[in-house]
Amino acid sequence: MKNFEIKDNFYLDGEPIRIISGAIHYFRIVPEYWRDRLEKLKNMGCNTVETYIPWNMHEPQKGEFRFQGMLDIEGFIRLAQELGLYVILRPSPYICAEWEFGGLPAWLLREDGMRLRVNYGPFLKHVEEYYKVLLPKITPWQCTHGGPVILMQVENEYGYYANDCTYLEEIRRLMREGGVDVPLVTSDGPFPESLNAGKLEGALPTGNFGSRTEERFRVLEKYTDGGPLMCTEFWVGWFDHWGNGGHMRGNLEESVEDLDKMLELGHVNIYMFEGGTNFGFMNGSNYYDELTPDVTSYDYDAVLTEDGQITEKYRRYREVIGKYAPLPEMVFSTEIRRMSYGTLEACGKVSLTSTLEAISQGTESIWPQSMERLGQNYGYILYRTRLHTEENLEKIRLWGAGDRADILLEDKLVLTLYDRELLEERELNLPAQRDARLDILMENMGRVNFGPYMEKQRKGIDQCVQINGHMHNHWMQYPLPLDNVEKVDFGGEYLPGTPAFYRFVFTANETGDTFLDFEGWGKGCAFVNGFNIGRFWEIGPQKRLYIPGPLLRQGENEIILFETEGKAPGVISLKDEPDVG
Repeated sequence: MKNFEIKDNFYLDGEPIRIISGAIHYFRIVPEYWRDRLEKLKNMGCNTVETYIPWNMHEPQKGEFRFQGMLDIEGFIRLAQELGLYVILRPSPYICAEWEFGGLPAWLLREDGMRLRVNYGPFLKHVEEYYKVLLPKITPWQCTHGGPVILMQVENEYGYYANDCTYLEEIRRLMREGGVDVPLVTSDGPFPESLNAGKLEGALPTGNFGSRTEERFRVLEKYTDGGPLMCTEFWVGWFDHWGNGGHMRGNLEESVEDLDKMLELGHVNIYMFEGGTNFGFMNGSNYYDELTPDVTSYDYDAVLTEDGQITEKYRRYREVIGKYAPLPEMVFSTEIRRMSYGTLEACGKVSLTSTLEAISQGTESIWPQSMERLGQNYGYILYRTRLHTEENLEKIRLWGAGDRADILLEDKLVLTLYDRELLEERELNLPAQRDARLDILMENMGRVNFGPYMEKQRKGIDQCVQINGHMHNHWMQYPLPLDNVEKVDFGGEYLPGTPAFYRFVFTANETGDTFLDFEGWGKGCAFVNGFNIGRFWEIGPQKRLYIPGPLLRQGENEIILFETEGKAPGVISLKDEPDVG
C-alpha cells in the first residue's frame, strides 16, 4: 500500500513524483493489444496511464452491466500494474471523449423531463445505482489498497457545461461513500469562467488545453491554492468529423515545445497517447450551427496511430521526456503485422426490406415513437406505413426527427433528409396509389457529446410525420440496432438502389491488422465476423476502416456491409495501410 498526497506537489510515500501520463481508452482498443500499447507508453518514458470509464458501455441497458472483453477495466488496471505504471481513472458519469452521448447511457432519455449533469434526483439516482456496481470494481485497485490507481477525477470539464456546485458535491459524496480514498481532481478549460464554475472543494483543479502552456498555467495557479500544476488533457491533435475536408493534424514543433514547458513547470497527461477506434455506433457528435458526427477512427493525430504504430511524434516526445525522467528500454512482446488480403467480391446480397422480419420485430403504434421509447439505443430504425387516405404524396415533414432519413415509396428512394433539412416541409409531388407503402429509415449518427444539445438527443422520430399537411397515423416500427447480423437472410430478394446487406468471405492463412477500403460505396456500417467495426461514408475524410488482427481467424472470415444509399459496387479491398484522408 502507498500513500499518495497533494501538497505543493504530488507526493508518493513522502517523495515528490512527476506525473508523466498518457491517455489510452481501453474501450477503444481490442484487449489483445492492451499490453502492446502500455509497453509503448512506458518505453516513451511515461510512468502513468489515464483512462475514462464509459457508463453507456458498462450499463447498456438499465440494470444490465458488462465488464468483460474490451470492457474488462480491472484487467486493464491489472496489466498496467504488472508493467509498473500508475493509473489515473476518470469514472465520471459524463466523459465527453468524442464518445456517443459523452458516455451517458441513451436509456436516460426514455424519461420525460430528464435533466443531465445537475442536481436532479432521477439522474443522480441512476448515477448512484451505477456507482454501486462500478466503484467496488475499481476502489480495490487504489494505491491505498495496494493497487496502481493514484488519482480519480470528479465529473469532466464541468465548467464548460454548467455551474451547479451542489451537483459536483453530490458526485464527490457518492465517490467517497463508495470507497474512493485517493486524491480527487477536476479538469476544466484554463479560463476563469470555466474554473470558477467547475472547481470543487477537496479536489485539485487541473486544466485541459493543447497550447500556450505558460499562459494557461498562470491562470490555473490562481486556483490550485499552492498545489501542483497539471494539464490533464494535453491535446496533441484533434478529432475528425465526416465531411471536414481532411484529417486533422497538430503542429509537431509547437507541441514538442509545449510538452517541454509542461514538464518543466508541472505535470501532464498526453491526450491521446493512442486514440483507437469508435467501434460500432459509438462515435459522438458536436452541434454548433450544424450536426457534425465524428468518424469511426479516433486516430486524433495521437502519439501512436489508430493501429498502434510508433510515429515521429512519439520519437520527439521521448526525447523531451528523457530530459525529466529515465527512459526504459522495453521489449515489445506482442507481434503485430499489417496485412493485405486483396479484393473481395460480394457472394451474397439482400435488400433490407426482404430480410426485415428476420432481424427485427415490428411494433404497431398510432404515432411514431423514438428509439429510446422503444428500448433501442443505437443504429437505425425503420418506420413503415400505408398511405391509406392519400391520393398522392405531395408534401412531407418529419417532426422531432434525428438524425438522417431515407424515405422510400414502394422501395424507391425519393428523398434523403439530414440534420436541419428535417426541420422543413418538403414538396415531393409524387403520384402514389391508395395504400402505397412508405418506409422511413432513420439513422442515429451518434448523439451529441458536448453542451446543452445533449438533452435533445432522442433519435428516430419522436413526434409525428406530417403528410400532405396533416399528421399521418398508424405505423409499424422496426428497431435495427444491427446487433444480430448473423440472422440476415441472404436468400431474400435484392432490389438495386435500396438499403441492403452485402456479404463477403475470405480465407486468411495468417491473421494481422488490415484496413477495409470502401471506395465506391455510399454510406453504412461494416461487420467483421459479427463485430461492428464502425461506419463508413463516401464524403470522408476517412476512406478505410481499421480491422484489428484479433477480430480475424485463421480460415474463413465473413464481412457484412449494410449500405443505405444504393451505392454498392459489390467489391471491397483489404489493404495493409490506412487512409484517414
